[in-house]
Amino acid sequence: MFDQLSDRLGAIFSRLTGRGRLGEDDVNDVMREVRIALLEADVSLSAAKAFVARVKETALGADVLASLTPAQTIVKIVHAELVDLFGGAQARLQFSDAPPSVIMMVGLQGSGKTTQTGKLALRLKEGGRRSLLVAADVYRPAAIAQLQTLGKQIDLPVFEAGQGDPVKIARDAVAEAKRLGISTVIVDTAGRLQIDDGLMDELDRIKAAVDPKEILFVADAMTGQEAANVAKGFHDRLGITGVILTKMDGDTRGGAALSIFSATGAPIKFVGVGEKLSALEPFYPDRLASRILGMGDVLTLIERTQSVFSEEQAKNLESRLLKQQFTLDDFLEQLRQVKKMGSMGELMKMIPGLSRALPKDFDIPEKEVGKVEAIICSMTHRERANP
Repeated sequence: MFDQLSDRLGAIFSRLTGRGRLGEDDVNDVMREVRIALLEADVSLSAAKAFVARVKETALGADVLASLTPAQTIVKIVHAELVDLFGGAQARLQFSDAPPSVIMMVGLQGSGKTTQTGKLALRLKEGGRRSLLVAADVYRPAAIAQLQTLGKQIDLPVFEAGQGDPVKIARDAVAEAKRLGISTVIVDTAGRLQIDDGLMDELDRIKAAVDPKEILFVADAMTGQEAANVAKGFHDRLGITGVILTKMDGDTRGGAALSIFSATGAPIKFVGVGEKLSALEPFYPDRLASRILGMGDVLTLIERTQSVFSEEQAKNLESRLLKQQFTLDDFLEQLRQVKKMGSMGELMKMIPGLSRALPKDFDIPEKEVGKVEAIICSMTHRERANP
C-alpha cells in the first residue's frame, strides 16, 4: 500500500547518506521534498504541512546540523513523527466492566461494515470473547442475509428482526445478550452513499439506546484522504472511538491511514489485509512507520510465523535438518506454511534492509511457487525421499 511513499522517502534520505554536516538550507530542501512525497501519497494538505513543520522543528533543535550522520538522525526523527501521525502507541479495544460490551460499526455504504463485523467477531472469539452479531442495517438488500451467512461461518449467533426499527433491534439485542450471557454485542448499522441528517439521527438514537463502549468507523483505504473527511463528519456527530481501515492490501497510496488520526483524533485500531475472515490485524503505528522507511517489520513477521508454525514443529524440523533427513515432503510442507503467511514479496519486505537492497521491480510470481508444488506432488513417495 505504501510502496510509492516508501520509495520516495527512501530516495530522499539515500541522497543524504555519506554526506558531511548539513546546513539549514539542506534541511529545508529535504523537508520540501518530504512534503511533496506526502501530498503525492494523498495525505491531506493540513496533515502534511503540520508533519513537516514538526520534523523541521525537531531536526533543527536536535543538533542534526552538527551530526556526523545526518541521514540517520533525520530518518530517526521522521520515524518518530510518523508514529505520532498514525496515533502513537497501539490502541486496543475497550470493554465495559459490566457485560455486555456494545460495539457500534458505522460508516458509509460500501465501506465493508458487515464484513468487518464478521472479522472482528472472529478475532474476539479467538481471544476468548463470544459475540452476538446484530443486523441493524434494515435498508440494504441482503444485508441481514449476509450477516447471517458470516455468523454461520464463524459459529456465532446473529440477532435479527427483519425490516423493523433499527433502534428497537439494537436495544432488544443487548437484552438478548444479557439473557444468554454473551460478553460482546457488535451492531452492524446502516450506511448511506454520503453523510446525511437521516443517517446521523438514526445512529444517534441507536447510540443513546445501547450506550456503546466503542464506536468504530469503517473506512475504505482506497478513498484516500476523503476517508479522513468522512471520518471527521462521523466523529463530530457521534464521537467515534476508533477506526477500522479496510483494503490495506491494495495499491492505494495510503493517504487515509496518514490523515485520519490528525483529522479526528480517533486512532486506527484494526486494518483489513485481505478478503478472508481471518484477514484482520491490529494496527501498530511503530511497525508501519518502520516498513514505510524500509526498516522492516520483524515483529509482524514473527507473529505471522507463529500463527501457522508451532515451536514443536520448528524443533522437529531443526532435528531433521541436523540429521540430514530433510526431504522434499518437508520442503513441500514448508512451502505451504509460508503461503499461508501471505505473498513472498510482502514477507521479504518485512526483513530489515531487504526492501532497499532488492530491485524495485523484484517480485516472486506466486504461480512459480505453485509450479514447484505441482512438480513435487507429481513425484512418488520414494522420489521425494531420495531426490
